[in-house]
Amino acid sequence: MSKDPNQKKSWSVLIGAAFLMATSAIGPGFMTQTAAFTAKYEADFAFVIIASVILAYIAQINVWSIIAVSKMRGQDIANKVLPGLGYFVAFLVALGGLAFNIGNIGGAALGMNVMFGTSTEVGAIISAVIGVGIFMSYRAAQAMDQLTKYLGILMILLIGYVMIVSTPPVGTAVAHTVMPTEYQWLATITLLGGTVGGYITFSGGHRLIDAGIVGEENLGQVRKSATLGMGVATLVRILFFLAVLGVVSQGALLDASNPAADAFLKPAGQVGYKIFGIVFFCAAITSVVGAAYTSVSFLKTLFKPVGARENWWIIGFIIISTLILLFMGKPAMLLIVAGSLNGLILPVTLAVMLLAAKKKEIVGDYKHSNFLFWAGWAVVVISAYIGFTSLQGISKLLG
Repeated sequence: MSKDPNQKKSWSVLIGAAFLMATSAIGPGFMTQTAAFTAKYEADFAFVIIASVILAYIAQINVWSIIAVSKMRGQDIANKVLPGLGYFVAFLVALGGLAFNIGNIGGAALGMNVMFGTSTEVGAIISAVIGVGIFMSYRAAQAMDQLTKYLGILMILLIGYVMIVSTPPVGTAVAHTVMPTEYQWLATITLLGGTVGGYITFSGGHRLIDAGIVGEENLGQVRKSATLGMGVATLVRILFFLAVLGVVSQGALLDASNPAADAFLKPAGQVGYKIFGIVFFCAAITSVVGAAYTSVSFLKTLFKPVGARENWWIIGFIIISTLILLFMGKPAMLLIVAGSLNGLILPVTLAVMLLAAKKKEIVGDYKHSNFLFWAGWAVVVISAYIGFTSLQGISKLLG
């Protein structure tokens, strides 16, 4: 008996949504940050990764569940909770997405420079053309699903190879996962912000709304998709951490200007360096696609012109990000300010979703898990601290 083609299509979308979220969370910033933290904390960083993954998973499951049951995007749910709040949330997400997409384009350009020796400008333009090409396609959503899925798998294989070559002390890492020498809470919440901050939490859920996979009857599938996405992101994080740990545990010092590249170069030589270029490019270009798609999805129901020409707005989003990078170079201050705004988005959006979970006019007769509800509020408090810490850093920088 042949399989139902609609069921096959649904699973393809569910897997695509999972990889969209996962690859959005694994951008060039994550790789640089993880390499720097691992060099500083060594095996203790294993605890940080696991703690941040648990907190991120709680946030993801809550958000994906409420989006699925309500059949509404994040901004529309926010407007139902408090009229006008959706516009504020959409503005924050779009602004943060634009600023970080500048960094993503820059990361893709760096990856191309390592692979082919192209200049930053040429690499940025080629990367933008690839991103634009995805959304010029007649089947843009499917093309996005395939891009994130296959490049995600490629990253896992390549990072896994470097991890094996670097021969990390896996037993020590496992031991420190449970009993770290010191509890690095600040590093934990910093990594959490990069895992589920801004648009990332909503990328997969919004993709499933566009595909029509919503409603309480599909909640099981939606949660499986969210779990797969977190599983992929976690696997990449663990492999990358172990690859770097294998280098620093042998006493090697990483180049502070580009610790991620050095972590690949030292154990695997020039082959490792080229692998870094491929991985960095894959991480960046999938984040470009994810940031552009999700940022515009926050505007499409609030502004009719955006909804009517969604793909063109996504293309414009990518082009503007590229032009800002080309004409401003490295807009460090913009990225820092946007990073602080991004840190404030998660507690706001997650709190809104948790409030929505108790409103019958939003979720109907659905009864949200009390465990997920209260665990979600714990993540709200922790992520609010991220935002507060970030703002303190901004005030010192500007003062």
